[in-house]
Amino acid sequence: MPDLIFDDVSITYRTSGRSGRDEVAAVRNVSLTLPAGQTLGIAGESGSGKSTLAMSVLRLLPRNARLSGRVLLGDEDVASLSFGQLRAVRWAQTSIVFQGAMHSLNPVRTVGWQLLEALELHASERWKGEKARRERVRELLDIVDLPQQKSESYPHELSGGQKQRVMIAMALACDPEVIIADEP
Repeated sequence: MPDLIFDDVSITYRTSGRSGRDEVAAVRNVSLTLPAGQTLGIAGESGSGKSTLAMSVLRLLPRNARLSGRVLLGDEDVASLSFGQLRAVRWAQTSIVFQGAMHSLNPVRTVGWQLLEALELHASERWKGEKARRERVRELLDIVDLPQQKSESYPHELSGGQKQRVMIAMALACDPEVIIADEP
């Protein structure tokens, strides 16, 4: 399990302001180390940069964001990973529970289909077979305390709390080493 390290991380957003192009600092000089196997909570008021910092771990920041400093997963600087390497890290090694479950789930696919897709695209050898993936979906729904029949539901058929639990199940699906929860 890798350490997660923020080394003097600053993140700014380029905006189009009255005076032309402006920059707004969202995160300033953050240095944190989350040792393997530990938990870290970041508290702050709305707009203080918590989500921005969380999104930087998987390079999920918008194009107008600029990051300085280093975000390390173990010995790997996230900024130096190719798209293919980053894709391999996402889900399988590091996953995220997004703040807005409704906006993160596909409205035209059942939640079971979405869990199966995550496993099909990102899982290790452990869940390569169809039968193993279906069993993993059952296991994940049990873990997040959702009835098995909810796998056939579409996101709009679930309550907000149930959608959030589906997002947690998706984050757990591939048994990642690091899980980031953005306001779970």
